[in-house]
Amino acid sequence: MVESPPNRLNAFTIDVEDYWNIFHRDWLGQNIPPTDAVVRNTQWFLQILDEFNTKATFFILGEVAESFPDLVRTIAQAGHEIGVHGYHHRQIFKLTRDDFHREVAKAKKLLEDITGNSIHGHRAPAFSINQETQWALEVLAEEGFIYDSSVFPIAGKRYGWPEFSPDIQILDLPNNQSIIEAPLSIVRMFGKAFPAGGGGYIRHFPYFVTRQALRSINKQRPAIVYCHPYEIDITPKSYTYSKLSLKSRCKAMRFHYVQLRNRRSVKDKMRRLLQTFFFTTLYKIICKETGQ
Repeated sequence: MVESPPNRLNAFTIDVEDYWNIFHRDWLGQNIPPTDAVVRNTQWFLQILDEFNTKATFFILGEVAESFPDLVRTIAQAGHEIGVHGYHHRQIFKLTRDDFHREVAKAKKLLEDITGNSIHGHRAPAFSINQETQWALEVLAEEGFIYDSSVFPIAGKRYGWPEFSPDIQILDLPNNQSIIEAPLSIVRMFGKAFPAGGGGYIRHFPYFVTRQALRSINKQRPAIVYCHPYEIDITPKSYTYSKLSLKSRCKAMRFHYVQLRNRRSVKDKMRRLLQTFFFTTLYKIICKETGQ
């Protein structure tokens, strides 16, 4: 039974990246191209969304689009929205302004060339737009993006912009430019903001926690759910960690297998979310909320 308030639509978003590609780069210091696991896992999401007649927004890495252009075409032909998720999943604070400009321009052009459609939205890897990197919003506006969805209005260790409003809003930028920001969803408890409705939080907590969070958010605004294709992947793989120190090797292996264990319930949770709440693309939510 759908529990969203009448006419309350939420956004379902998927950050299309390959776990093994990023795991090798960030944990092993090895560069490998995206693997076909990202295709297999994304296809499951396409199937379940089709089953529930739901459209979503897929923020796609440029390197995934470069390796698997047919996957991008399949997503677009199914009527889903496509946005940019960077090119090589590098957090913005690791890039110069010129580097970021080149990355998003290259990814946007590639996705538009593959689909034949204009790209409106962007989401930074690891939600890395904050007080220190807000200049990235100016770059996005310069490149013709209508909206961004990278800000987490929390005080987190890895990401966050705690002073940012949780509402979708139009931001005025220098040089008479503007961009719409659609912050990731939060709930407030005991006077503190907590992230809600995201992949890791869906993975680690029982379903009722996410359900209650979305119910609470829907009393005031649409929720923005995000996940990654690898959230559902429980296929074990064995890799050589010989280039790592023993300490780093143990840390990487522990992280890897914890991730696998926490993914076993995700398919059921995703199905229950789609049964319980109304979802559509983020761009449609933004248009509805801002009157664009």
